[in-house]
Amino acid sequence: MKTPADVVHRVLAGEHAAIARMLTFVERRTAGVDEALAELHGKAGNAHVLGLTGPPGSGKSTLVTALTEYYREQGRTVGVLAVDPSSVFSGGAILGDRIRMTGLAGDEGVFIRSIATRGALGGLSRAALDAITVLDAAGKDVVVLETVGVGQAEVDVISAAQTVAVVSVPGMGDDVQAIKAGLLEIADVHVVNKADRDGAAKTVAELRDMLRLAHRRPHQWNVPIQQTVAATGHGVPELAGQFAAHLEWMTEHGERERRARRTSATRIRWVAEQLVLDGLRPGVPAFDRAVDDVAARREDPLSAARRLVGQAGTTAAPAGTSPTASTTDEEELW
Repeated sequence: MKTPADVVHRVLAGEHAAIARMLTFVERRTAGVDEALAELHGKAGNAHVLGLTGPPGSGKSTLVTALTEYYREQGRTVGVLAVDPSSVFSGGAILGDRIRMTGLAGDEGVFIRSIATRGALGGLSRAALDAITVLDAAGKDVVVLETVGVGQAEVDVISAAQTVAVVSVPGMGDDVQAIKAGLLEIADVHVVNKADRDGAAKTVAELRDMLRLAHRRPHQWNVPIQQTVAATGHGVPELAGQFAAHLEWMTEHGERERRARRTSATRIRWVAEQLVLDGLRPGVPAFDRAVDDVAARREDPLSAARRLVGQAGTTAAPAGTSPTASTTDEEELW
């Protein structure tokens, strides 16, 4: 039986079978995968990571397929991570997106994998971020992360992608309002897909008005609106050009490094939370003792929690505040 350490060198060589095996290890959290990911992390950092999000039915999968085909025509290799809903029975991905991308099968320059949300409210699981590391280290020029499309709450993509495209379509009623409520601010590029439909000009105008009203800082990226018809490829080369322009702008203005820090902060937090939660479950002796003490009124829940996470109250959030609340300084940093 192969272990994560056994396939690291093959992943770095770009072998698809090894990449697939490593991603399986990542999703199952197989023993030794963390050490393998640490090695891969040191080799990553070269891919342009694109995130495509937006309401269900906006044609994200078709757009990803068209983009991938365009990048392949340009001689670039592509890794696609399609985040699908989780099965309520197995916890795995339902594989809907990968089924829709079967036209890319057989191309050695393309690797496609479905990743389950596993109940993550923001649309991404820890496995999705680790999977980006694997594909990046494997030498893919572009990594495309297509989110499940849960709507307004799905903003975790900004912690994973360097360039985020929010996809909408005309004729979906409250679609633009949903974007305004939850997704407008995370977009680096707005895409109006299925632009051959009636109402495309109205959708573009509404987006332009909302962008005009949005608070913008000096020297900030000017968010473009790109119309596409993914089914025919119309507008796809121009969209790829917008992504390239955004990458160039990030590099010139130091935004690429800032976003790398934001992604790193998110990953550290997620891993730290998991490490803490691993020790806060029935069957762990210290946790069981704390439960007994709280139930017997020998200790209060907050003191028990502080003791279990090793904070002893010295680094906990002040009373009356949320431990996950962002401060102004933190917002400026990330």
